[in-house]
Amino acid sequence: MADDIDARLTAVPAPTPSPEGGDHEYHARRTLRRGSAGWLLLTGLGVAYVVSGDFSGWNVGLAKGGFGGLAIATVLMGAMYACLVFSLAELSTILPTAGGGYGFARRALGPWGGFLTGTAILIEYILAPAAIVIFIGDYVESLGLFGLTSGWPVYLGCFVLFIGVHLWGVGEALRFSLVVTAIAVAALLIFAVGAFTEFDAGGLNDIPVDADAFGSNSWLPLGVLGIWAAFPFGMWFFLGVEGVPLAAEEAKDPVRSMPKALSISMGILALLALITFFAATGAQGADAVKAAGNPLVVALEGDDGPTALSRFVNYAGLAGLVASFFSLIYAGSRQLFALSRAGYLPRFLSLTSRRKAPYLGLVIPGAIGFALAAATGDGARMLNIAVFGATISYALMALSHIVLRRREPDLDRPYRTPGGILTSSVAFVLALSALVATFLVDKDAAFIALAVYAVALAYFALYSRRRLVASAPEEEFAALAEAEAELSRD
Repeated sequence: MADDIDARLTAVPAPTPSPEGGDHEYHARRTLRRGSAGWLLLTGLGVAYVVSGDFSGWNVGLAKGGFGGLAIATVLMGAMYACLVFSLAELSTILPTAGGGYGFARRALGPWGGFLTGTAILIEYILAPAAIVIFIGDYVESLGLFGLTSGWPVYLGCFVLFIGVHLWGVGEALRFSLVVTAIAVAALLIFAVGAFTEFDAGGLNDIPVDADAFGSNSWLPLGVLGIWAAFPFGMWFFLGVEGVPLAAEEAKDPVRSMPKALSISMGILALLALITFFAATGAQGADAVKAAGNPLVVALEGDDGPTALSRFVNYAGLAGLVASFFSLIYAGSRQLFALSRAGYLPRFLSLTSRRKAPYLGLVIPGAIGFALAAATGDGARMLNIAVFGATISYALMALSHIVLRRREPDLDRPYRTPGGILTSSVAFVLALSALVATFLVDKDAAFIALAVYAVALAYFALYSRRRLVASAPEEEFAALAEAEAELSRD
């Protein structure tokens, strides 16, 4: 019976033995530093991914749906992320590898599902840093720092400096990220205290009503459709938190620390979203901040011009952008590392240095990000492309949870998602709704993302699916699951 199972597994055309002198040598050159991050650093990483979204970007949703539309969208997207995070917490205890969402989908949906998910995550984590570094450049110019009048030196400096920190070591990188994130969070709390002293509930619904929009009123000035159009901007309060499982191979006791870090970081982000949203719109009115590049500063200044607090928040906004930029570079490098180690992407991209950092996985996406930022300067467009990729990955990760719960109900699950399949089903439906909403916001960005997806899928179909590495952790997990399934059938 075992011989029959082995024959069926080896007949699968994709996985192949590891090259470069065998499995041991192959993986020895592709090893991350284990045990570098406990639950506190992982929680900081989860908040760092997202915190820049509190300082800017979400407010454009006011122009799409008004205060009521964005509020409903934020609640729905918050529910999506909460359901997704609880689902990922379970999956990360089953498969604690650097593959994160790609690894979960590989186990549940096969090689195609794994590649589809991993590619979507890569789109998010390569494009988002490119967008954020443009925003950093805008902040530096607006603050008059270093006498710069062009953004590209800032872009280059950010990529070189922060990739350098990541090359130094993951423990050092995550500690740096935690410190910068703590500064940004403290600034948001200080901002809220100052803004709430000027709070006026009447300003929440001061955006002019579009009488022609279906269901429009003072709380939904753009009508019911405005709620849907505001989905991508409600996501900005949470976008990226799902990347915590990418640190699994470098975590201390990932089975315990991953669920804890995911839950706590999601709770912190929900609290920050609530106070930032109400404080900023209530201080000066939704209409005043809906198009601002720095809505928190606008909310504090009003007609009186800059104040000591608004200047502080302006500088703190730069810290928030740096925190997200820095952590998203980390996430992109680990996703690229896992995909290339398993052969889905060119294998050389997963090589690690003596300090156990995937140096090519850091440098090459960084070079792409810098080139995109310097060539286009369009941070909003790139962030919209990133959101498109994110929504695809959310749907596939939620689907993976559903499939594994149904297909492998007896699988050892040290942590179980509250609500089970119902929870991941909510995440799945809301993720698909958010995916459709991206076309309402920026059709060009959605089609650009689809074009990138098409090229990646052609590469996988024509080349890499026949060159997967059987000894990669995600492939071994999948092969073991298939063997167990065959045994149970026989």
